[in-house]
Amino acid sequence: MFRKRMALLAAGLYMTACLSGCGEEKEPLPELIPIPIEVEEPEPEPVEEPEEVVEEPLTAYPVIEERTVVNGETQSYLTGEWISTDQANRRPIAVMIPNNAPALPQYGLSKAGIIYEAPVEGRITRLMAVFEDFDDLERIGPVRSSRDYFIYVAMGYEAIYCNWGLARPYVEELINRPNYYNVSAAVGGIHNPADEAFYRVSRSGYAKEFTGYLKMEGLFKAVDRLGYDWNYDENYVPPFLFAADDVRADYADQDTAFVIYPGGKTGNNSGGYGAYNPSFEYHEDDHLYYRYQDGRKQIDELNNEQLAVSNVVFQYCHGEVRDAHDYLAFGVHGEGDALVFTNGKAIKGKWMRYDGDFTPAKYYDEDGEEIIFNQGKTWICNIWQEYGECVEYGQDDNSLVKPDMPSVKASQQ
Repeated sequence: MFRKRMALLAAGLYMTACLSGCGEEKEPLPELIPIPIEVEEPEPEPVEEPEEVVEEPLTAYPVIEERTVVNGETQSYLTGEWISTDQANRRPIAVMIPNNAPALPQYGLSKAGIIYEAPVEGRITRLMAVFEDFDDLERIGPVRSSRDYFIYVAMGYEAIYCNWGLARPYVEELINRPNYYNVSAAVGGIHNPADEAFYRVSRSGYAKEFTGYLKMEGLFKAVDRLGYDWNYDENYVPPFLFAADDVRADYADQDTAFVIYPGGKTGNNSGGYGAYNPSFEYHEDDHLYYRYQDGRKQIDELNNEQLAVSNVVFQYCHGEVRDAHDYLAFGVHGEGDALVFTNGKAIKGKWMRYDGDFTPAKYYDEDGEEIIFNQGKTWICNIWQEYGECVEYGQDDNSLVKPDMPSVKASQQ
């Protein structure tokens, strides 16, 4: 267009000069200098940079952080579930309970938030059940004697420890410390007994040692008389990190573990779990692990229901035989291997406990992140590290594997 305008202008000037200058000397035409026309170029539209997508790790599930109070309830430190605020803020009780066949069935175990299982002399296991929901119970038991590694675990939960008897050479000094809350039947080695908290129940066909029970009415009287504080210490450390309400930590990338054998399927070992061949079976419909011994359901006499939990932990601990009576010792401070079973999956990692007697073991995955437990009850099996090679789990009994755990290798060298 610019060139066309310039051509027309030049032609017009030439014709004007020709018409006005006939017969006269022609003056030269002025030099035509084109005048540029500025055209604004449109600015390019900004190109939006795509947002960087940061992939969260598979274990990054929303968790319970600060507890809240709603309608008189708050989340439990032991299970993550909503319970009365009074129970949630009160120290639990930790009760020693026999687990050998002549003592079964136990009474009240299904009400425990945590069940801790560990080997004792005779190469059987004993239970320590940790309760915060016990107000409506008449009794718990039968109750048996103490071992020091159970006491150290109970200390980590800030629990009031309840027992009937003790391995005196290894327990007496520890259980009678002034800063330790103990409710014990009157036996040698107990300096401040609380007989009002115990009584015997008639059980036809049972040995006398399996007839002693913790009486809940007497427990409250004993705690008051002994001057124990029901409140948690201000520095209390919860034992688990729980998934938030309506969240399931599925650990989809981990090994499937629907059947779990702490002592192996055959039970041919002397690490404590070989005597009665305990196992857990995961049910996908309710996300619970159901407990068996010798192939039979382990039942709570309170409600005739099979014991079931949301999480199972295998905590590998170095163990030693102390004397000719086969009394055992286990390292429950420091660190070691751990397997956490939840949602039908097996998460390998480790446990760590370095902050003293009154803090619990915490559980971490192989990346060093704290493992997130699903809300509900937890069963912890103390696995004698030197017998750790017996552990088996799998999708079913035809696909069992033995986990490759570093501490097990070390104990075999």
